[in-house]
Amino acid sequence: MATEVLVPTLGESITEATLGEWLKKPGEAVAADEPIASLETDKVSVEVPSPVAGVMGAHAVQPGDTVSVGAMIATIESGDGAAAAPAAAPKADAAPKADAAPAPAAAPAAAPQAPAAGDTNVDAAALSPSVRRAILEHGVDPAKVKGTGRDGRITKEDVVAAAGDKSAAAAPAAAAAPAAAAPAAAAAPTRGEERVKMTRLRQTIARRLKEAQDTAALLTTFNDVDMTAVIEARAKYKDLFEKKHGVRLGFMGFFVKAATMALKDIPSVNASIEGDEIVYRDYADISVAVSAPGGLVVPVIRDADKLSVAGVEKTIGDFGKRAKDGTLKMDEMKGGTFTISNGGVFGSLMSTPIINPPQSAVLGLHRIEERPVVRNGQVVVRPMMYLALSYDHRLIDGREAVTFLVALKNAIEDPTRLLIDL
Repeated sequence: MATEVLVPTLGESITEATLGEWLKKPGEAVAADEPIASLETDKVSVEVPSPVAGVMGAHAVQPGDTVSVGAMIATIESGDGAAAAPAAAPKADAAPKADAAPAPAAAPAAAPQAPAAGDTNVDAAALSPSVRRAILEHGVDPAKVKGTGRDGRITKEDVVAAAGDKSAAAAPAAAAAPAAAAPAAAAAPTRGEERVKMTRLRQTIARRLKEAQDTAALLTTFNDVDMTAVIEARAKYKDLFEKKHGVRLGFMGFFVKAATMALKDIPSVNASIEGDEIVYRDYADISVAVSAPGGLVVPVIRDADKLSVAGVEKTIGDFGKRAKDGTLKMDEMKGGTFTISNGGVFGSLMSTPIINPPQSAVLGLHRIEERPVVRNGQVVVRPMMYLALSYDHRLIDGREAVTFLVALKNAIEDPTRLLIDL
């Protein structure tokens, strides 16, 4: 009996997705609720589970195809249908007919061998893309390549080996040729290109970032912060922190708490423009940019102003893990009043981040680097980080942007302020 596999509900307002990849091939056994395919939506990747246990049937769509919610994408053979599939294969130990001639019996044994020289009936469709590319690069006749792969198939290594044999055979003739002919005989270098369709997530990221540039009056202002106090606090308490809370103490907890305090002082940075109105908020939902296999995703820490540093670190750690697994939910990436993006984990020294509409500002963090600075008239070396605040100048003035960064800088350089709300 065949059971249809349907595209599940993907979240509010999402009606279609792109098939990312098949996790099961036709004929493979599957268990109930075992993932058989992945779907890419505008925000996250979603795995499609098998509704029943059985054998994977035919794929109705291919990777890259757009599918709608509720559409059938495959079938699962269960019950008698699943049992019948393997039985249809011919038995290897079946006895040949008594009147069969001995010559045909030897034919299967010869099948894996490479085609004879001059045979032009090599099935190009049976060659993998990498093999076809190697054949074009090396100029090798596939009919003259001996396949060592499964069932005598040609592999990329076979093509490279054949190209080497071809070069070795041509060496004596090349040596006898006049030296002046050498440049003309040299093969021109090849330059390959590969076209890959953009994932739905990447298309959405590109569209939203461009919309932000087209709509907002973007401006970025910079400051730097001395990370000495935070680094010392982290080194002193990280073991006790992890033992008590079960999560590592990072820098993001400090920056999120410092940002929520600064947002209270400068409410316009936490506001947004809707039509001809400005929406001010008495809460702070902080969007945190997290790297995922399909691109950057931005889950939201709800009511971050009410969380402790431990609560922030636990939430961010959970987001990072589930972003890699592709299990973030749609609702977890909606909303957000302010974004923090930490490019420093990738080594970025300075950047101008782009806001995430309808938000009006985004804070960019960068790598910590020891630099000479002046303290009390003395040049000392301190671990410094550049801060970048990109904002919508239609709503936020330069004075407010600078004041926000200074408040953030003061809280990080003196973490005691986070405790006494200064």
